[in-house]
Amino acid sequence: MELIKHAHACVTFTEGGRRLLIDPGTFTPDAAELIAAADAVLVTHTHFDHFDTGTLAAELDRRPDLPVYGPAAVTEELGGRATTVTAGDRIEAAGFTVTVHGESHALIHADIPRVDNVGYLVAGRVFHPGDSYALPGVAVETLLLPTSGPWTKFGEAADFVRAVHPSRLIQIHELMLSELGQNAARTLIGGLTDLPLDNLPRGTSTTL
Repeated sequence: MELIKHAHACVTFTEGGRRLLIDPGTFTPDAAELIAAADAVLVTHTHFDHFDTGTLAAELDRRPDLPVYGPAAVTEELGGRATTVTAGDRIEAAGFTVTVHGESHALIHADIPRVDNVGYLVAGRVFHPGDSYALPGVAVETLLLPTSGPWTKFGEAADFVRAVHPSRLIQIHELMLSELGQNAARTLIGGLTDLPLDNLPRGTSTTL
């Protein structure tokens, strides 16, 4: 199984010609092309940097049989053209077995309502948490770790890694950090967890 890192929180899983896309948002400049190439799309929550509503809706107009999964708000914004998933669900998407974990976006501020957020464990091995450090409650081989945004904190990220205890760590949701900031995340989180934090350049792939 291969993972392709796209801009920000967006990744593709590929195996045997099948392509599973997670979180193509407006921070992903080639979102339209990625969605067009996908066999299924998973969305963790409705924030624009994870969910390009207009682009995904346009692809569903062109290809109404494209499987799309996400919380209820995603299904609502797509006019019912998605399958709603919640914590505890198990689905088959683009030939990958995916389990669903978590319920809410991390707290940004008490004045900002929290939206529904689910994480996805792909093939029982790789966890994409969306915008949350909520524990998946299952063993994780590779953790995709968010490092930037109004809700993130390096110390909390390190504690999340320690609790999940993966074998491999890949940085995502990093677009709000400069190169210096991304390297600082790698140094601090890696030092606190004794686990290297991989920074994959956009468009590169890695074998999982």
